[in-house]
Amino acid sequence: MRVIYMGTPDFAVHALVSIVEAGHDVVACFTQPDKAKGRSKKLQPTPVKVQAMEYDIPVYQPVKLREQENVDIIREYAPDVIVVAAYGQILPESILNIPKYRCVNIHASLLPKYRGAAPIEWAIIDGEKETGVTTMYMAKGLDTGDMIEHSIVSIGDDDTGETLTDKLAASGAQLILSTLEKLENGTAVRTPQDDSLSCYASMLNKGMGDIDFSEPAEKIERLVRGLQPWPCAYTRIGGKNVKIYGAKVVSREDGIAPGEITMVTKKTFAIACGQDALQITRLQPEGKKPMDAAAFLAGNKLTAGEHI
Repeated sequence: MRVIYMGTPDFAVHALVSIVEAGHDVVACFTQPDKAKGRSKKLQPTPVKVQAMEYDIPVYQPVKLREQENVDIIREYAPDVIVVAAYGQILPESILNIPKYRCVNIHASLLPKYRGAAPIEWAIIDGEKETGVTTMYMAKGLDTGDMIEHSIVSIGDDDTGETLTDKLAASGAQLILSTLEKLENGTAVRTPQDDSLSCYASMLNKGMGDIDFSEPAEKIERLVRGLQPWPCAYTRIGGKNVKIYGAKVVSREDGIAPGEITMVTKKTFAIACGQDALQITRLQPEGKKPMDAAAFLAGNKLTAGEHI
C-alpha cells in the first residue's frame, strides 16, 4: 500500500519501522517541527524524522498541517492510507477524505476509554490493570472515530509511563500491520464507539507532579510511576525540590500527620500520607543526579517527625 505516515515521538517510531519492514511503500512522513533543547537551544529533530531519514523517506514538518499547500502535497502523493500515531496536530476534513482507505490512527488506549493526549500515563495514575492499543478511522472529533481492532496490554505493578509506552508502541506496531491487511482485503470492520464509556486523558503539566501527602500512599505511588519520564512527581525536602523516581507503599503508625518523615534508617526513609506511608527508594535532589535513598541519606540528615 502507498502510505503517508504522520507521527512525532518515540512511540510512533515502532509502527513506522514495522510498516516499512513489512514492505509497504511509505511515500512521505509528516512530523512536528524541530524543537530547541537544552541550554544550547540547538534544534533537535523528532524521533520519527530521524527514522524516516534513515529510510530516505521525504519528511515534511509543517507548523499548521491544515494550510492548503500541505493539503495539496498530500493529494499529489495519492496515498492509499494515511497512518497517524501521536502526531500532535488535528487532521482537517480536507485531508481525512483524501486516501482510498481513509486515515487510520494508532491510539494508545482501549477506546472509547482514555481519549486525549496522555492515555498511557493516566491509565497508570488511575490504577488500571490493563490498557492497550486501538486502531481507528479518524473523524472530526477527538479520538471519536469508528474502531477497527485492538490489542490488550497488561499494566505491571512496576510499570512507569516510559516502560508502558514501550510496551504499547511494540503492540501498536504489530496491530497496524493487521489493520492494513484487513483494509486492503476488505475485511476491516467499523465499530462505533460508545461515548458514554469515554473519559478524557488530559495533557500532562508540571503542576501535576506536586505531591499532596494528604492523599493515600497508593495513589501517590501510581502518580510517581505515571509521570515518568516527564514531568515527574516531586516534593520539597529541606526547602529544596526533590523529584521522586521510585517509591513503595508501606504501613505507618497511627498519630503521624501526613507529610511527616518517618521510619528513617541508613538506607531509606518514608513520608506519611493520608493513608499508609510512601517509602522513598530513588530520587533526584535539585541540582543533582538521580540517586538511591541511601546515597541521599548519606549527605542529608533526616529526622523522624520532621515535616517536609
